[in-house]
Amino acid sequence: MGQTQSSNSPQVVLMGLDSAGKSTLLARLLTGQVMETSPTIGFNVGSLDLDKKTSLTVWDVGGQKSMRANWRYYLDDCKALVFVVDSSDPGRLPEAQKILKKILNEEKLRGVPLMVLANKKDLPNSMTIREISNQLDLPSHEDRLWEIQACSALQGLGLQQAFMSISKLIKKT
Repeated sequence: MGQTQSSNSPQVVLMGLDSAGKSTLLARLLTGQVMETSPTIGFNVGSLDLDKKTSLTVWDVGGQKSMRANWRYYLDDCKALVFVVDSSDPGRLPEAQKILKKILNEEKLRGVPLMVLANKKDLPNSMTIREISNQLDLPSHEDRLWEIQACSALQGLGLQQAFMSISKLIKKT
């Protein structure tokens, strides 16, 4: 059962700190609507159709401290990691950087492309993707395909483009 499905629809895992906007982002992608979300205990999953031939299975994993120890259990068959940060909350970027570095060291993610989504770009004083890229030390990941894009889950800005890019990154690996 899983074999044909996973080859047709690559697994993409959404991770990031709590309140980064992962569930809002997934709900917006899947329904086109802004949905009221609450902190994710466990995970949400959905199938995202990008075009007639391309779909992704997207896992949104809870980001609270208590959930992070379980993140590695969601990495089986992961074809791309999407790390979501709140671009309006610079105070949490050091924590995000530490968590991202830790998860990228997982053996299951060797060679897996990374997409960082700088969410909440619609908010005043949100950081630029260059600032976030430097804070997360993304340039040091020379052995990995990675991209960073700004988006707004609430407004739906940049989401479709980001997931089309993710699909392209997966095809490159």
